Order: sequence, then C-alpha cells, then structure tokens
Amino acid sequence: MKRLIGYTLFWIAAGMAAALFIESIILQLLIIFLLLLIGYNLFVC
Repeated sequence: MKRLIGYTLFWIAAGMAAALFIESIILQLLIIFLLLLIGYNLFVC
C-alpha cells in the first residue's frame, strides 16, 4: 500500500510540475478531464 501511495504522489507532483509550463487554463482543464476519464476507465474495467 505504501508503494501505491508513493507512486500516486509522485505522479501528482509530476503533473503539478507540468502544469507550471502550460499557460492556458482551458488546456490544463482539458488535459485534467481527459486523464481523469482515462484513469477511471483503467481503474474500473
């Protein structure tokens, strides 16, 4: 369980760092929505 939490926190931090370089709020929201949709489909299916 600790490895899963560490993995998740690493990728949250990577995403936050990537968001620093994306200036468009609309593009950020689109990427967030798309990744949430993909993550949900991978988790459920």
